[in-house]
Amino acid sequence: MTDRSDAPAPAAPQRPTDRYGTKPPVQRRWLPLVLGVVVVVLGCGVAFVGYQKYGPKDLESEQLGYTVVDDSTMTIRIKVTRKDPVQPAVCFVRAMARDSVEVGRREVLIEPSTSGTIEQTTTVKTSSRPASSSIYGCSSQVPSYLRAG
Repeated sequence: MTDRSDAPAPAAPQRPTDRYGTKPPVQRRWLPLVLGVVVVVLGCGVAFVGYQKYGPKDLESEQLGYTVVDDSTMTIRIKVTRKDPVQPAVCFVRAMARDSVEVGRREVLIEPSTSGTIEQTTTVKTSSRPASSSIYGCSSQVPSYLRAG
């Protein structure tokens, strides 16, 4: 008796290449289309995330300068740009000593206006001689004790 597992498998019929030529390559026309769609979707996702993170904000602030008036006083100039200028805002500015320790802080009310960008100067009282200043942050949620009326 012969064991069929030892027998070689029959070879697939070969086409004579001199008569019929070589087999044409398989064309996958859907592959470039699918890859193109994937690239466009990923590009749109990256653009959306970038716009959310680095795009224009509702409230932006910039320090324009500061002046040390005396050992316990500093004036700070800031510029605030709001998307909606009729909404009030509050900015927190601080004065710092030479070693970067905060020696004074003030909340500045940015009143509603007709202009989207306003400049404002404020005075900060300090506990020791100030050397520099910064804007700690700004918010459109103004505390009730800063609002008039």
